[in-house]
Amino acid sequence: MRRSEVEGAGLDQLVAALSENFECCPTCCPGASPLPSVSGVLSILNNLRELLFPGVHTIRTSVTRNVSREIEDILIRTQSRLRIEVGRALSHAKTSSLRVISSDAPLQAASAVSPGTLVDEFLSRLPEIRRVLMTDVAAAFERDPAARGHEEILLCYPGIEAVFVYRIAHELLLLGVPYLPRIMTESAHRVTGIDIHPGATIGEAFFIDHGTGVVIGETSVLGRGVTLYQGVTLGAWSFPRDEDGNLIRGTKRHPTLEDQVTVYSNATILGGTTVIGRGSQIGSSVSLNRSVPPNTIVTIEKPSLKFREAC
Repeated sequence: MRRSEVEGAGLDQLVAALSENFECCPTCCPGASPLPSVSGVLSILNNLRELLFPGVHTIRTSVTRNVSREIEDILIRTQSRLRIEVGRALSHAKTSSLRVISSDAPLQAASAVSPGTLVDEFLSRLPEIRRVLMTDVAAAFERDPAARGHEEILLCYPGIEAVFVYRIAHELLLLGVPYLPRIMTESAHRVTGIDIHPGATIGEAFFIDHGTGVVIGETSVLGRGVTLYQGVTLGAWSFPRDEDGNLIRGTKRHPTLEDQVTVYSNATILGGTTVIGRGSQIGSSVSLNRSVPPNTIVTIEKPSLKFREAC
């Protein structure tokens, strides 16, 4: 569209209308710190995927003869990009007026050290992250008879993709890095249909089968060897508020699932005091807001089916 055509549509009025709110926009005022780049954060995830699972989701025509050199090159790129994005996130969070950030103890601790120190600490955790992820891959192979091998799981399973992103994001959150963990997990949510908050605590050998519609809330705690099927929600029963009507943040709002718990499709488990005991099974479409003892099977009584001849 030529300028003359835009002017005919009321260019001056449009510019004025779009400009009038800039003063109250924290990212537009003079001296505001830039927000992290979403594309930059996603490129970091791609680099980390190549580090932890070489050859997955990338075009590789041959195996390199110098693995150490290739890993070093990827690490250097990842370190450089992470320092930029972590620096932006910390700098912007310091000036943000959001309540959810202002009282964040990990963020306050992270702000006291340099972005480079945080990044180096995160990168040092990659071998342990990979070890835990391999227990998730092994769990998928052991519990899904349709799986033909670890390679197929890494290439094709949305549950593994969502868990990979979660485990990266969770470590960054533990280090007090703002913004980046949610950017990462929400990108996985869009791609896989699986919504895992980076603040959730999830043990090893975790398996999400099929996965579409799974929701795991911020304060959920899952033990080792937990299995979830599609449509499962681990949610909050209520949202407490203070005397001024503001949401109270940081409290335990989501359930705890102990080791070896299985939750079948479309089940809903709610509440911060709800504990599903070790080895229990929660049946399809069950809705719970109370605790369950260990080794308990919870199901809904089967509805009766009626058959009649079609007209």
